[in-house]
Order: sequence, then C-alpha cells, then structure tokens
Amino acid sequence: MSAKRLLSVLTVGLLSLSPAPASATADNSAADGYRVGVGIGDITGEAAEVGMLGYADPGQTTSGIASRQWARAFVVADGAGRHVAFVSAEIDFVTQAVQMEVLKRLQARYGTTYTDQNVVLTATHTHSGPGGFSEYLMWNLTTLGFEAPVFEAIVSGIVRAVGAAHDGLAPGTVKIAEGTLSGANVNRSLPAFQNNPAADRARFPGAVDTRMTVLRFEQGGRPVGLLDFFATHGTSMTPANHLISADNKGYAAHLIEDGVHGVDWAHRGAFVAAFAQTNAGDMSPNLRNGGAQGPTDDEFENTRIIGKLQADRAQQLFESATEELTGPVDARGRYVDFSAVQVAGQYTPDGQAHRTCPGALGQNFTAGAEDGPGPPIVEEGDLSTNPLLLLAGIVVNPTPAEVRACQAPKDVFLGSGSQSPPWTPQIMPLQILRIGQLAITTAPGEFTVVAGQRVRDAVAAELGGVATHQILAGYANAYAGYVTTPEEYDLQHYEGAATHFGRYTGPAYAQELAKLAVALRTGQPTPSAVQPPALPQNRISVRPGVVLDTPPLGKSFGSVVTQPDASYARGATVRADFVTGHPNNNLRNEGTFLEVQRQDGGAWTTVSTDAGWQTTYRWKREYLGVSTAQIAWTVPAGAAPGSYRIVHHGDAKGLTGSIKPFSGATRTFTVTP
Repeated sequence: MSAKRLLSVLTVGLLSLSPAPASATADNSAADGYRVGVGIGDITGEAAEVGMLGYADPGQTTSGIASRQWARAFVVADGAGRHVAFVSAEIDFVTQAVQMEVLKRLQARYGTTYTDQNVVLTATHTHSGPGGFSEYLMWNLTTLGFEAPVFEAIVSGIVRAVGAAHDGLAPGTVKIAEGTLSGANVNRSLPAFQNNPAADRARFPGAVDTRMTVLRFEQGGRPVGLLDFFATHGTSMTPANHLISADNKGYAAHLIEDGVHGVDWAHRGAFVAAFAQTNAGDMSPNLRNGGAQGPTDDEFENTRIIGKLQADRAQQLFESATEELTGPVDARGRYVDFSAVQVAGQYTPDGQAHRTCPGALGQNFTAGAEDGPGPPIVEEGDLSTNPLLLLAGIVVNPTPAEVRACQAPKDVFLGSGSQSPPWTPQIMPLQILRIGQLAITTAPGEFTVVAGQRVRDAVAAELGGVATHQILAGYANAYAGYVTTPEEYDLQHYEGAATHFGRYTGPAYAQELAKLAVALRTGQPTPSAVQPPALPQNRISVRPGVVLDTPPLGKSFGSVVTQPDASYARGATVRADFVTGHPNNNLRNEGTFLEVQRQDGGAWTTVSTDAGWQTTYRWKREYLGVSTAQIAWTVPAGAAPGSYRIVHHGDAKGLTGSIKPFSGATRTFTVTP
C-alpha cells in the first residue's frame, strides 16, 4: 500500500473520527479420489464518491466501473470428507473483519466443514477498488471511515462464491503444471534486493520471480477451473484512475473465462479462472524506469498487456498439466501475535535469537513506491531523521521509546501497533493447505521475492516428503504490510519502512509457518493461544451518503442526453449519456448498470454488460442531485453486424428516502462489417 499524501489523510481521519480450530488428524494415507467445485461471486463496491484503497490518495475516489470485481472460489474434498477452500478476491487486500464475517456465515450454513483452519481468503491486490472494509483505522483513512456497503458486497460475494463451489462439488481431479513467465514484472526495489547475500540473489536472475504455477480443476474429465499463481503487483492502473478495475489479473481472468471458454455474463461460473498472488512485494508490472511506468503511457493498455501475458502463459500450462494431485486433503492454521515473536537463531542472519516489535511504519513509508510515489518529503533509503515527520508522528501517533529502539534502523513515523486499539492488526493468521503433494502456504503480507523464498525454504524443510510442490500465497486472510528480509530492511526503502514488526518480521514468518508445516506432517493440532479482536466500535463513517437524486428540468431518469451515432465500424467506441441516479443507491451486485443489446428478430439479446472489459460506466455529478451516466462500448473485432442499442439501469432516491429503479435505452445504431 502506497503512502501518497498520508499526512493529510491522517489529519482528516483523526478529526473525523471466534471459531474453534479444526480437529487434528494423523491420517496421511491416500484418500479415495477428490470432489472438486468452483464458484464465483460479485464483490463490486460503491461506484461513486468513495475513497479507493491501494495508493492512499484521498483524492482518488470512485466514479464508475471499468470492470466489476469478483471473488473466485475453489473447493477440494477428499474421500475422508476433509475440505479445503481457496478464494481469490479482486480487492487490494483481505481484512480481518472480512475474514471473520465470512467464516461466521459459512459456519452458519455448513457447520464445522469450513473454519479458520481450512478456508483461505486471498486478494489479487488491485489498487482500483473502493476501500473502507476494515475495522483498523489505518486502512480506512482514505474513505474517512468504515463503508458498510463495500464490506457487505465483499463478504456476501465471497460467501456466494464458496457456496457455489461447495454446492457444486462433484467427483473430479486437480492437476498441476509449473513454468516461468518473463516480461510481466520488474523489481521496483533493486537496491534493497541487491543488499541480500549473493546466494539469495543468484536464485532470481534479473531480480525477478518468473515462476508460475497453474492448477487445473476437472469434473468427470471436463475442465471447470483454472487457478494461477504469479507475482506481479495490481498497479497497472495508476493513482489517476477513478474507475473500479480488477487490474491486470482481472483482465487475465476475463481472457480465460470469456475468451477461451466463452463464459459470458449470463453463464458466469460455468468455468472459473483466478489469477492469485504469491510474493509480489517488490514485483511491479510497470516495466519502465524501475517500476515507475507501465509498458506504455496508457494505463488501460498496460492492464491488457500484463494481463494477456499472464493469461497466455497460464493457458499453455493449463493445457500441458498432466500431473494429478493425489492423497489427503488437510490444513493447519494458527493465529500468532506478531508484536512479540521470539525468533530462534536458525531463522536469523546472525544465528542469534531476536524478537519482533509492535507494529510501526517508518518515515520512508511516506515516500511511497516507484509505482505509487508519495509527496516529496523524504526519499526511499534516506536514513536521516526528518523533523517534520518526527513531530507529526509524535503528535498524532506517539510511539514508546522501546518500540523505536526495537524497530531500528527504521526511523518510526507511526507506531501503529502501540495505540489502543491498534491502528493496524497485530494478531495475524497463518495457514498451510495441503492437496495431495501440493502445499499452499499462506500469510497476510506482501513478501519480497527473497523474503518469500526464505519462507518457502523453511516450510519445505519441515514438510519432508509430505509435499513435492509448494506455493506461497500472500495477501491472505488479513493485512499487515510488507515483509522484507533483514538485509533489505536495513536500507529502509519503501518496502522495508512498511514492514510492520521490525527487522525480524520475515524470519518470524518463516519460523511460525515452519511450525505449522511440522504439525501438518505429523498430524498434530495447532490451537491458537490468541485470537484477533473484533472492533465494531471502529465501524464509523463520516461520509454523508446519498441525499437526493433529481433529474434536470424537462428530463426524467433514464432519459438519453447524448445519443450514439447512426453506425460504427468494429474497433470504434460507442458513447451514450443518460440522466441517472447515484450508483450507491444500489450496487447491483450480480447485476449491471448497463447492457449492450443486439436486435435478434423481434427480441433484444444482451452481448455485454458492465462486467465486460469492452465497456466503461462513468458517473458524473453535474450539480446538486443531478448526475449523468456516461457509457462507452468499444465494438469488438468479432462483433456481429446488425442493429444495437445501449440500455442503462439505475436507481434514484426521492425526497422521502425511497429508492426506485429505472431504465432507459438509446436509439438503435448499426455495427458494420
């Protein structure tokens, strides 16, 4: 997460303002086959006037939809009845409030089948979605508090996705393929990477992680799902963007689901493709100037380029996947208080025991990253104390001297873990899922490639022969910033300054996840000595919400202000504007704000919606309660010639507070060959 204009956000924000662990099992024998299921749910949040999460810029608020956000779920059950569920959600990160509420609703529906041990919720890390779905102050600053509609959209969509996957369980197989992809990421923190020992650097030629792993899900020999893991940030869309977008990984999913398998909006879920993250902490999709700029000067084109690279390579691996995962399905999880982990010498560079610290963000956190720079107050890697930031941090967020000493060489700006309640989470969820010979290690941070590799090595050393394949899935179940190696931390670039629990954060993750690996291998239970707190008192928002919608004089809701031209060639962009209501009146989850329709005899057939990547829906407040919906559709190269129209669906809030739906349609226009 970037820190652009963090100081102003903090000032405004300050003024405005448990499931039981799964039973252990020692059964490591092969189970009789798998049942597999896939599902998808719409998690699109408020499309207008809500702060976006990722770049920490309070001026970046939603004003429409470039693509809807989705949660995609994959469930595997073995012959002994053990289940694991993996979810990839197109949001910046998962919050503990989301995790806890999803588990609560799943347990109400399925009992003890799904718990905090065997359900993992991960994020693709798009920086172009609405925020406000955490109970921790730091993560809600750009939205000026908690946004209940965004939270509900995410939670209910994830639950629908898992529910669809569970209810659709059928005998099937999971196959795995591994390969590499070059040209879809660069290291945006080279000086920090180069501060690692030569042996670590040698494992990543070019300072990038090119590894890609693809899981192929089949039911009765029929492919039903693809789950891809690859490390690159969700920052192809820039801080200048105001449209909800699933960024490059969302576009990759679209290319597979729609482009390869022909799954349109009406049949979503028939095939599910998810593009999940691994250790993407220092991996940027912006290939120029060390991660500062994308392949081109067009952010939409950059999203398509990086998304297509991932989709094309994933499809190749999907088609070549022949190794079948066999054996037990299992899981281990535990909550750990990362503010005070005693780290053994075997996990530290000097071989000595050390400890983690209460969470804190360094002064260089405000510098931002190359693909999301902050204000020109400090520069990455500057180890001198900035008096302005020191004073600001002392005033708004005092940090005890012992925490400052523990966090050295970080110059603390905000002692986020030293407040009551903390501004960022301290008690973090860790998990390892097993599907036959595959282990999926999960943690709630943005691991750099070397920090991630050290975790993988520590887990692999303890798994023994239990798993021959391992994936590290970051951004899982909660969020606590970055995870760097101690050597990277020492330089205090953005990633190190945003490593919350001090110099030994990475070694602590390696140690605690290695303990879970031992328990998974030996069949021992992993009870948690601590549980994350619920903080309902932090569910406060100062945003007024929608007051009233009014059409301009002589117009009604749904009236067309700008009609399309008479005809368009393929590749051209159709534009139409409508009188509309505020989109936050109804998020239209599992629905749409627009339809592009083709005339088919006497009927109209929908060919695209706001879930498509050929459309954009922009909302604009004209004055007071008057607003317009600006809808654009780029005619695909394969569009059938004929007569078309654009339909807009909206909802308007009246004087009494009642909300009523409306629709409007343009005149017909022709698409020519």
